Amino acid sequence: MNTRVNDEPAAASLTERAYAVLRDRLVMLEIKPGEPINEDRLRTELGVGRTPIREALKRLEQERLVVAFPRRGTFATDVNISDLSHISEVRRTLEPLAASAAAERATAEDRAALTELRTRLDTTTPSGDNTELLRVDVGVHRAIYRCVHNPFLQDTLVSYDNLATRIWCVFLPRLSGMAGHVDEHVPLLTAIIEGDGKKASELASQHVIGFERAIRALI
Repeated sequence: MNTRVNDEPAAASLTERAYAVLRDRLVMLEIKPGEPINEDRLRTELGVGRTPIREALKRLEQERLVVAFPRRGTFATDVNISDLSHISEVRRTLEPLAASAAAERATAEDRAALTELRTRLDTTTPSGDNTELLRVDVGVHRAIYRCVHNPFLQDTLVSYDNLATRIWCVFLPRLSGMAGHVDEHVPLLTAIIEGDGKKASELASQHVIGFERAIRALI
């Protein structure tokens, strides 16, 4: 009995690790749309068993990042630009809500972490690498979502941001002004740190609208 109980957190940890690695590879299109997921290779690479990989894939399928076909296997989902309007509709509602909630609910520890993140953004010379800039963008969003302190809302926010990021990745070679898009996070972080929910909501809304406009300009 004791051994079984003690093994459960370890199994959960391995699943979470497999999930996080796979998720970020799928989001950044390191695993290309339509590409098969090689479970054997992943098990060897990550040093985990079959169960953590399978559990991670189940979760990723719920998040529309992979799709499983009977007797064929599991594949990375396609990126459909036609989904942009649907994804943006959800994000235009939830991102301002999350920013406002973060401004109101962030703990002292949260605000210290966001302050440190803002300082790094404000003092680091922007990279010319769009992929690296996009990773920074994703990291800032996830940091803000953690400050909402609502696990259900956080999971939803992360899921839709992941889908939006995959669309970004399709257009990365043609995108200009990515550094400016990331720089928009500095005033947003400031509003959250200072507890200004209204300002944070407005800036988050502008950020999401700007993303959609940037993509539509390239379609």
